[in-house]
Amino acid sequence: MPDPFAIIRDPWCNMRARVRAELPGLSAMTTPPLPIQMRDLGLVHYTEVWLAMKSFTTTRIVDTPDEIWCVQHPPVYTQGLNCSVSTLAATDIPIIKTDRGGQITYHGPGQLVTYLLFDLKRRRRGAKWLVNLAEQSIIDFLGTHHVTAHRLAGAPGVYVSGKKIAALGLRIRHGASYHGISFNVDMDLTPFQNIDPCGFENLEVTQLKDLGVTLAMDEVRLQLGDCIVELLDAP
Repeated sequence: MPDPFAIIRDPWCNMRARVRAELPGLSAMTTPPLPIQMRDLGLVHYTEVWLAMKSFTTTRIVDTPDEIWCVQHPPVYTQGLNCSVSTLAATDIPIIKTDRGGQITYHGPGQLVTYLLFDLKRRRRGAKWLVNLAEQSIIDFLGTHHVTAHRLAGAPGVYVSGKKIAALGLRIRHGASYHGISFNVDMDLTPFQNIDPCGFENLEVTQLKDLGVTLAMDEVRLQLGDCIVELLDAP
């Protein structure tokens, strides 16, 4: 059976780090970018990926490369540690209580979920930096397609004209992060009507398709991955 966690684009990322380190003008003392391994998991049940993330984070060692996992999930609601919701509108969609931050959200096919498995201690970065990176990667991606996106104070995630297009939920354990950001690409948004997305009543959601941007999921994944890597390489 094929490994669902088969690494993709790893040679590209390692090559990027080596080439940049050898560019003229960089001193011998310049620290090259840390390598990133990117994985395309395809469509996988939420619990399976959640357990894999926790195992990866628990067992990683000092020189374990950071990873970005891109995945779609079958329909599921997930509740974060801050979620105070005890009931939902009647639905057959499963509900899973997780160990990420944030409130309640929905995942389903057509949504790209990007999990950020970073050693923040090694990078000398903190939670605020990671939140900013995750949000900015979506903002930058949308900007390349002439869509203006923004943040909302007190409401993590990314918005277009006040409608949420990306939800954020993270966990940091022993200086390493897991969980990440979900990006609505081309999906059935109806299940969001059963909840207050991320705990905000009457919050509307949107998706890339409804903004007039039609891309295959693979292309979205690759372009967003480039945005994340560029932000990681930034000073």
